[in-house]
Formats: sequence, C-alpha cells, structure tokens
Amino acid sequence: MANGILKVKAKTAGSATSVKMMAKHIMESGQRKDKKSGELIPALFLQNLVVKHADKVVFEANLGPSISKNPYFAFKFEGGASGDELVLTWTENSGKSGTETAAIK
Repeated sequence: MANGILKVKAKTAGSATSVKMMAKHIMESGQRKDKKSGELIPALFLQNLVVKHADKVVFEANLGPSISKNPYFAFKFEGGASGDELVLTWTENSGKSGTETAAIK
C-alpha cells in the first residue's frame, strides 16, 4: 500500500493486474463560499495522476474541479507480477506534486 494521499490495492490474476485506488484529497472546486466569512474557498484539486509499471505508463487521468472529494479509480493492465512496484505520481492545480509507490500482491 502506498503512503501519502493515495491508498492502493493491486493484485494479479492470470496475466492481468487489477488496481483500485483512492486519493485522499479535498478536491475543492473554488466555487464554494466559506459559511462564516462569505469568501470563496480557493480551488485546490488534483490535476494529473499517472501510474507506471516497469517505467511504462499504465494509467493516466487528467482531472478538474468537478471531480468529487476523495476520488476512486479502478483499472486493469496486462502484465505485472506479485512483488512488482507501481510508481504513482500526482500533481495539484497549485503546483504541488508527489510520487508514491505501491507493491502488487
């Protein structure tokens, strides 16, 4: 399981690997107002998410402000073996980014 904002479960079955992941993120659209001050809450959302296996991109998502809080993703790709590592990279609209790893079981 990855450490950081991404929770990942990856398993192999035959020649395919299935990946389920959730990003723990507020995904603020920038269109809501603070109830106390009435000011707009600044936009803060994941803009890009890339998953690589053996230096090959197996999943990529370009996200925007309309995605809900704590988004969930599920996908499959051919290849992968138990013990292999997935490299997950994310970028926010603020410019902040991070890289995490997760092992395939």
